[in-house]
Amino acid sequence: MATPAFEDIAETFEFLDDWEDRYRHVIDMGKAMPPLDDAFKVPATKVEGCASQVWLLPKIEGEGAGARFDFQGDSDAMIVRGLIAILHALYSGLTLAEVLKVDAGAELARLGLHEHLSSQRSNGLRAMVERIRTLAASAATLS
Repeated sequence: MATPAFEDIAETFEFLDDWEDRYRHVIDMGKAMPPLDDAFKVPATKVEGCASQVWLLPKIEGEGAGARFDFQGDSDAMIVRGLIAILHALYSGLTLAEVLKVDAGAELARLGLHEHLSSQRSNGLRAMVERIRTLAASAATLS
């Protein structure tokens, strides 16, 4: 159930044989992301469980079952900014219900990230996924 944007990333990762190239690509995706305004880097948007500073700001468009999920994110670490960009590609534009159905572990496994991320980064990635799921579930109950 991956978005076209995530499928593009998966295809690029298949093309890049060397993990060093993949790592650089993740960092480049992070550099290409617009920064989150400092006004939104507050405790309410901070993701706990990450070794780096991470903030996720949800943006829900519409109401009810058809509401679309999007978010902005930022981090003080370039590789984590890249991971946020990957998660943005995975979730952005899905309905709230679709966000909750995404098997993030399986989708991210297609990229081979877990074999090359430190345990702290993997834990942080899981924390970001859980935060996204929580934000979508919370927005769904409010719709």
